[in-house]
Amino acid sequence: MQPIIIVLIILVVLVFIALIKTIQVIPQASAAIVERFGRYTRTLNAGLNIVVPFIDSIRNRIDLREQVVPFPPQPVITQDNLVVNIDTVIYYQVTDARAATYEVASYIQAIEQLTVTTLRNIIGGMDLERTLTSREEINAALRGVLDEATGKWGIRVNRVELKAIEPPTSIQDSMEKQMRADRDKRAAILQAEGTRQSAILTAEGEKQSAILRAEGEAKASALRAEGEAQAIRTVFESIHAGDPDQKLLSYQYLQMLPKIAEGDANKLWIVPSEIGDALKGLSGAFGNLGNGAPGFDTGKERREQPPVE
Repeated sequence: MQPIIIVLIILVVLVFIALIKTIQVIPQASAAIVERFGRYTRTLNAGLNIVVPFIDSIRNRIDLREQVVPFPPQPVITQDNLVVNIDTVIYYQVTDARAATYEVASYIQAIEQLTVTTLRNIIGGMDLERTLTSREEINAALRGVLDEATGKWGIRVNRVELKAIEPPTSIQDSMEKQMRADRDKRAAILQAEGTRQSAILTAEGEKQSAILRAEGEAKASALRAEGEAQAIRTVFESIHAGDPDQKLLSYQYLQMLPKIAEGDANKLWIVPSEIGDALKGLSGAFGNLGNGAPGFDTGKERREQPPVE
């Protein structure tokens, strides 16, 4: 009985192993290559799949999701004979699991070597300045070459990026000095422009201030002259309305003489001819007073009057 039990146990184990090998579960976004006696049979897609145990075998499981592969820095010589190190990043996706398995031994290594050679061809036709400022152009050219070459491998290159472009240390120092000089130049230009603008605004302000001051003084002078004219007109009208005689005018001239003589600097002053006429009129008035002009009571008249009886 014991040998039969052992045989049964072996059969159960074999059946269990056969079941395990028969049922293949493929995860989502993955594919598996099935070979029968070393020859490609079919590609298993995501889900539950049945294969023939001990006859069919899984050659390769491939991830169909987009992959990101960074490549180490590669020395590249530019058109002006300068060596620059360029880091690249490749975004690719397997579109045909069979081609990726049988058309190329290692598609990752093939993509890396193709990237290096293509990059050297592209950069070799550019100088350093153009290389540093033409990332998009380099990316587009590199992606076009890679996508065309990797199509037969079942690979689609979605994107190529230049992660870093590092020129030699001496060139970096020269570029930093040039950039610093350019920044200093721009700063000096901006400062000079600011000073110029400030001077222009100051001059404009002073001009406007002078114009406003002159306009104010002109208006003040006009108002002052108008006031003086009005005052003279009022005095003139008042004098003519009062009908002054020669005696009053002479008296006014005499009142003005002390004011004319005021001040230490008035050593010499000129007497108008009108003052002489005024003095003559005034002396005539006093003479009439002495001769007993009407309206005045003198002592001579009182002595000549006869006594009252």
